[in-house]
Amino acid sequence: MKFPTSNGKNKIVSFFSALFVDLRHFNLLTKIEKVVAKMSISEKIFFYIVSFVVVISSLILLFRLNNTFLVEVPSYGGNFTEGLIGSPRFINPILAISDTDKDLSSIIYSGLLKNGENGDYELDLAEHFEVSDGTVYNFTIKDNAYFHDGRRVTADDIIFTINKILDPVIKSPKKSTWEGVLVEKINDKEIRFTLSKPYTPFLNALTIGILPKHIWENASSEEFPFSQFNIDPIGSGPYKIEKITRNSGCIPTTITLGAWNKYALGRPNIKSINFKFFQNETALLKAFNNKEVQSMAGLSQVAAQQIIADKKLVKETTLPRVFGVFFNQNVAPVFLNKEVREALSIATPKNRIVDEALSGFGRVINGPTPDSTETDLAKANGNIEEAKTILLDAGWKQNENGILEKKTKTETIVLRFSITTSDTPELKKTAEILKESWGQIGADVEIKVFEAGDLSQNVIKSRKYDALLFGEVVGSHSDLYPFWHSSERNDPGLNISLYTNITVDKMLEEIQKETDLEQKKAKTATILSEIKDDVPAIFLFSPYSLYASAPNVKNILTKDVAFQNERFLFISKWYIETDKVWKIFSN
Repeated sequence: MKFPTSNGKNKIVSFFSALFVDLRHFNLLTKIEKVVAKMSISEKIFFYIVSFVVVISSLILLFRLNNTFLVEVPSYGGNFTEGLIGSPRFINPILAISDTDKDLSSIIYSGLLKNGENGDYELDLAEHFEVSDGTVYNFTIKDNAYFHDGRRVTADDIIFTINKILDPVIKSPKKSTWEGVLVEKINDKEIRFTLSKPYTPFLNALTIGILPKHIWENASSEEFPFSQFNIDPIGSGPYKIEKITRNSGCIPTTITLGAWNKYALGRPNIKSINFKFFQNETALLKAFNNKEVQSMAGLSQVAAQQIIADKKLVKETTLPRVFGVFFNQNVAPVFLNKEVREALSIATPKNRIVDEALSGFGRVINGPTPDSTETDLAKANGNIEEAKTILLDAGWKQNENGILEKKTKTETIVLRFSITTSDTPELKKTAEILKESWGQIGADVEIKVFEAGDLSQNVIKSRKYDALLFGEVVGSHSDLYPFWHSSERNDPGLNISLYTNITVDKMLEEIQKETDLEQKKAKTATILSEIKDDVPAIFLFSPYSLYASAPNVKNILTKDVAFQNERFLFISKWYIETDKVWKIFSN
């Protein structure tokens, strides 16, 4: 091949000069044709090669430049299948008790408010609200709040829902929350709640899902639990029922939910979700391994270990639940000796309990709230020798059987008591570790295990235990009053240590009406300090909620959850499909 001569090069230079000029006169193609026609064959070949390189380089440059300004954003579409243990019975926010019912209710229904990402509350069906004197709450409902059948959500629906909660025949587990609250309709969009005294945790009650009055009003109280709408519900949440598949016994095996395009917070990104129901964890794990389901919740520690071993995705969020050993000094006088409670606490190997009983799926705590994280690693390992020293210095001595005892003027106290707990693998293992460790300091410990229902009705309710190994739900918005105020020592109160402390009582009462956040924190700190000093219980751990999420689902926002269903709090922000748009249009 011959390359262009000097004369030829001049022609090409002339071409590009003419090209620039002709760009202004929009005669580009005509000029190109004239210039190319005068070129020799070698010049034409060189011209085409240069032109090709320029065009390709320009396209690449434009492509890269375009990508610089593009961002990936969530798009509508996609679906996934989640497996749940147990069949749904009450997909109804005022009746739901099982995890399956609560899971489905939480995304089919919505309330005036919802729990936010930062531990606060976000508007859901409510457009705004105002609080006066800590007792009067005025709410305005959004104009775009609709039920899944297209009817607007009104104040009548909210009043109807609360009346059903308070109906003694229906026996809603939410009833105690609403007793003594006056509810008034201002107009279709406005509603007022009036409390007899300030109670800041009341906002949490307003996250309850709202029932559509026009659907339920014809069902009597007696018929309410048997209505078809408990299985085929109509709510106002981010997802609505699209299809229910049943077996030969008419028991639902799969429920398909579709995105509700009129959801008050905007249509969810994921088009549909399938929920499949299984009778036990073994069947669920089998379906997961066979890829019949892509996600699972409420996993046991054993199941989670299997999934992690297979490198599946497991999300851990801390459950705001406090597990500990609660001392009943009324039944077991040995615990009246503070040095005994302190020694048992110091000897407790909390790290070992979390590692062995929970397979590492939990965190050690040192107080009555889930965020009371133990930061002293040495304390979390337990110290047998220090515990022994505390008891010996207080006058305790070993008897011929190696058990510690203490003689007073009137009697001989033996360091002997029982641990009562529920028939679950984690708590039984925890009790065994405690018995072993406390035995090393000279305590004679017996373990008593009860089935959960029996424990609740026949042991806890009547306070018939020495030391109770148990868990309490203390969420981010939970009030400590029912757990530690002296007036809550008897059933249905939750003060299972039968704890009394005048300072704590006063602080708990003041917190209920305190609106200043800093003052509330200060009073809470006083409560925690008093309880820590009195040692009415040994706080052990806060377990993790384990969720095997679908790998194709993105933006699953994790936060500490009080209940399993709270993993769906931000489901409208989850997504599977994506689009690319320029940054200036991404919002």
